[in-house]
Amino acid sequence: MISLAKGQKIDLTKSNPGLSKILVGLGWDTNKYDGGHEFDLDVVAFLVNAEGKATGDSAFIFYNNKQDASGSVILSGDNRTGEGDGDDEYIKINLSGVPAEVDKIAVCINIHDAATRSQNFGQVSNAYVRVVNDETNEELMRYDLGEDYSIETGLVACEIYRHNGEWKFNAVGSGFQGGLASLAATYGLNAG
Repeated sequence: MISLAKGQKIDLTKSNPGLSKILVGLGWDTNKYDGGHEFDLDVVAFLVNAEGKATGDSAFIFYNNKQDASGSVILSGDNRTGEGDGDDEYIKINLSGVPAEVDKIAVCINIHDAATRSQNFGQVSNAYVRVVNDETNEELMRYDLGEDYSIETGLVACEIYRHNGEWKFNAVGSGFQGGLASLAATYGLNAG
């Protein structure tokens, strides 16, 4: 298993011949806070083309749209607490089934209703993303997202992208503010 640093890019399929089904697992803990609200972190994904724009409304994978039109990207259920060990939410990706126009799958974590609840990633710890071979259950890589977030209400954890006919992994770890609507807008969608 390979441990990655922010900004590091590594190939998935080249060094793992025959790899086609992966599980992208994400986990986190919330620090003690007395705001009186539950924390509800959600994993979301965007299937984007070479121009960095989502390939349509079904290319926005979230709790109300758990898979893309091709069925190659599927989101697990909505874990509303983040308690316990292991992945809190995950996305299964069938790399060989991803439509040709999809250049990249951006995997993000968003704090639901963060502005209303006065919550941010400064109150979240031990966040990570990992990639598992879904057929052998072998963990291929892990990226610990670190603790250097304060006011951000979401973050782009990683990107799974095509490069010269192979799939690669990019440890992004980039925070953002403004909730899902703001994030969707960066990928050319109106999540009104």
